[in-house]
Amino acid sequence: MRCPVCNNNDTKVIDSRISADAMGIRRRRECEKCSYRFSTLEGVEILDLAVVKRDGHREPYRREKISSGLKKALEKRPYTAEQFQKLVGEVERDIQRTRKDEVTSNEIGEMVMNRLRSFDKVAYIRFASVYRSFEDLDRFAEELRTLLSPKKKGRKK
Repeated sequence: MRCPVCNNNDTKVIDSRISADAMGIRRRRECEKCSYRFSTLEGVEILDLAVVKRDGHREPYRREKISSGLKKALEKRPYTAEQFQKLVGEVERDIQRTRKDEVTSNEIGEMVMNRLRSFDKVAYIRFASVYRSFEDLDRFAEELRTLLSPKKKGRKK
């Protein structure tokens, strides 16, 4: 690992800890030349996954696309960078659990919506309104009713 200050190749690991989402390792490093200390994150990367778009064409999976969509949905909503990274990581784990070489953009959209539903309901509605392309106010209201209706499973009258 190169030192970000002096660009030296020789750095040593001082401390390693599991990241907050338990899906990576945070390493504290020190440059052996200039003694600058810095942290690095090591995490799982999704490789060789193709995303099948609605029109049928395929493109390589890119984490930035999920991050971008989530940032738009979460605009002006309260969340921390750590919570955001954990959310993206949870969506990526859902994708990995499919154990497929190809996944549709619809499947990814549903996974994002499932995670957003419990993370931030306003962001969920924002994302759903774009993702599901609500045609009219009735369809939008129906989605809101579904989101706000209490779960009836396991309830006694």
